[in-house]
Amino acid sequence: MRLNGITAEKSSQRVSAGQNVEIDIPPPADAAIVSQDLPLKILYDDQDIVVVDKPAGLVVHPAAGHADRTLVNALMFHVKDLSGIGGELRPGIVHRLDKDTSGVMVIAKNDAVHRAITAAWRDVKKEYLAIVYGTPKKDRGTIDAPIGRDPRNRKRMAVVKDGRAAVTDYEIVEARRYVSLLRCALRSGRTHQIRVHLRHLGHPIVGDAVYSGPQWRAIPDKRVQKTIASFPRQALHSWRLTLPDGRMFEAAMAEDMRELLAALR
Repeated sequence: MRLNGITAEKSSQRVSAGQNVEIDIPPPADAAIVSQDLPLKILYDDQDIVVVDKPAGLVVHPAAGHADRTLVNALMFHVKDLSGIGGELRPGIVHRLDKDTSGVMVIAKNDAVHRAITAAWRDVKKEYLAIVYGTPKKDRGTIDAPIGRDPRNRKRMAVVKDGRAAVTDYEIVEARRYVSLLRCALRSGRTHQIRVHLRHLGHPIVGDAVYSGPQWRAIPDKRVQKTIASFPRQALHSWRLTLPDGRMFEAAMAEDMRELLAALR
């Protein structure tokens, strides 16, 4: 950095009004995506889109701490032709799932379709399956509560008065003694929406380290405690996506979630 043409020797050097500041910015590093032969379950594939069943534990695209071995790296190997609108690190990525959320994702193979899906994303029906602590009082209901940054922890989201509007519909699919399987449908798309809303409802998702914590400790059955404590991720699965043209894509509930429910019978 130079001030009025003279190199600044200390980072603490003060800058005054009227001074000319010059900064040399290095050229950006090469961000080319490497194709990697990672396991990928393809549910549907045509000239415009590819639909995949993302496994839990797989990051969607390269980012800090995850330079490779992501869904995008797998797509570059198995699919190759992807839209470029998302940029070099996110080719074809129309929407995302959290690393530890499994299930259906739609990927765009060309720019025209990418734009079309993005423009109509509000009209895409998005349904999830979640295993939660306890059983809601109502068999079905709607959670209408705004979401924003948690004022006590800026790294997570929360229901806050001045947050963005968020609406989630839910329905009990199966109730067990200590947990329930819910089907949730998003009417909006806020960060961590289902996870935040179910916590707000009083029934956080099993295994959610951010929004539920070790609630299994309050369960009196030691076998159930051990089963839930050993579950390695949030029990949330993107079950079904229905596009505005009526095409519906569904991924069966992830095996680890099925095994968890079976173990809690």
